[in-house]
Formats: sequence, structure tokens, C-alpha cells
Amino acid sequence: MDWDFDDDAVRGLLAYVSDVTRALGFTGECSCVQADGPCLGAYLALDGHLPGFADRDVALLWDEERGWSVAVESDSAEPPFVLARLRGPVWPEPAVVAEWVAELDLVPDEPLLIAR
Repeated sequence: MDWDFDDDAVRGLLAYVSDVTRALGFTGECSCVQADGPCLGAYLALDGHLPGFADRDVALLWDEERGWSVAVESDSAEPPFVLARLRGPVWPEPAVVAEWVAELDLVPDEPLLIAR
């Protein structure tokens, strides 16, 4: 795959997102690094939902200009709707990101009913 970005920048973001993912207690299967358009970005799916958005998936988004944000997915092909941004540096320590996510008070999704 050809990247339009410096390979070191891509590797650096992959390592950073991996560190954030581990700080959140997730596996790498919930995240991806995006190299579409003029900027690098990242997407991390979160478990649960936000109060008032029970039918919407929640994600952490990162971009190189604004850093981390929390967003809810729309039901269509529209981009996720950003609800809040983490203030501070664009590259905060992974523990800071994990603490911010913990403060979001995500509501666990209802477990699926299993027919017996």
C-alpha cells in the first residue's frame, strides 16, 4: 500500500494509537489509522453508548490538527457527529486519554438475549 505521508509519521501514529488502545484496555481490533485526505487520523470504537444516544455507536476520533474527540455514529453515510474534544496537546499521554474516556460515563449496551 502506498501512503501519501512520511512512513515515519504513519508508524508513529500506529504506535501511539496502539498505546492508547492498550491504556483503554482494548485490543487492536477496535482501532484503525486512516490516511485519507490531507491529514492522518485514527478511529477507535468504544463499548457502550452515551446517555441520550442509546441507538448510536460511540467512537474516539483523532486528527493531527485537533487531537482526540468523542463522536456518535449516524445512521447514514454521514461522518460521525463530534460531541466533545479533549483539551490540551494533540498527542496527550495514553493514560490521559483513558482517564478522559472513563469520565464519559458510557452506559453498557444491553446484552443480547440468547434463546435457549
